[in-house]
Amino acid sequence: MLIDTHARIHDYLRISLTDSCNFRCQYCMPDENIQCLPNKHLMQVDEIEQIAKTFVDLGVNKIRLTGGEPLVRKEFPEILSRLSRLPVEISLTTNAVLIHKYIDQLKAAGVNSLNISLDTLNRDTFKEITKRDQFPQVWDNILLLLDEGFRIKINTVAIEGVIEKEILDFVAITKDLPLHVRMIEFMPFQGNHWNSKKVVTASQMLKWVEQEYDMVKLKDEPHATAKKYKVIGHEGTFAFITTMSEHFCCDCNRMRLTADGKMKNCLFGSEEMDLLGTLRKGEDIVPFIRNSVLRKHAVMGGQFSKSYKGADASELKNRSMIKIGG
Repeated sequence: MLIDTHARIHDYLRISLTDSCNFRCQYCMPDENIQCLPNKHLMQVDEIEQIAKTFVDLGVNKIRLTGGEPLVRKEFPEILSRLSRLPVEISLTTNAVLIHKYIDQLKAAGVNSLNISLDTLNRDTFKEITKRDQFPQVWDNILLLLDEGFRIKINTVAIEGVIEKEILDFVAITKDLPLHVRMIEFMPFQGNHWNSKKVVTASQMLKWVEQEYDMVKLKDEPHATAKKYKVIGHEGTFAFITTMSEHFCCDCNRMRLTADGKMKNCLFGSEEMDLLGTLRKGEDIVPFIRNSVLRKHAVMGGQFSKSYKGADASELKNRSMIKIGG
């Protein structure tokens, strides 16, 4: 079991398979010509399996595969197949543009829940945000997943100047579709031009929804990052991930593994443990994993004051989101 100095049990691992993506979202990977890691610097299939097994032996019971975009990794089917043999729940975060090619593999691996990144329901806005004209394919794949019985969460970053116009549209799609839409407060990472004035808070968004709909607050799950609501009479739900305005660090059970094999004990933390380098030297990675968990800060990687409004993004030491993993 992995327990930090704040008595938090860590049993959820997010593994980034690649820092490459087929989109260029402005808050994550805005540089069209960004340099991605060569394959030899990525965790190889055997290494991902071996590291994942070690985490499972230490108490991990859920693994989420992320990127970049995990489906652009050519070995994705093999990685998924191997990890599915472990006694853990496997889930996936994806932009869904390639999902139609992997439905059978996802079913065979027992995956039943996916998080899909989608920041707009407007085709032109989608193209502006992602630099790709792929909204029809993404939406068709979302409907395909629903038809095939998958549980789908839509993750939309609350981008200033976009979410104000579309939040009610996102809530509206939960009327007839069993989707779980989650609005995420804009978070600071290297190169994404964050400042506190760009943060559209959950309380602001909730007020807009309340003016339009009758709704109820739902009970949040243990370790939940999202505060869930449901419009009365709707099939689906909506929620807010309040990372900036109301952190949820006190109950955090998450660890992250970057595509190049560095362990991060917090999304916002600057410290990393080189598990891949240690493994390739033939050394035991367990002490490094335990040490990383023990060094975890109580709140937001130790890089934020009590209020996000006082944060200076230029002083934060962290990777870009694409280099961390979703």
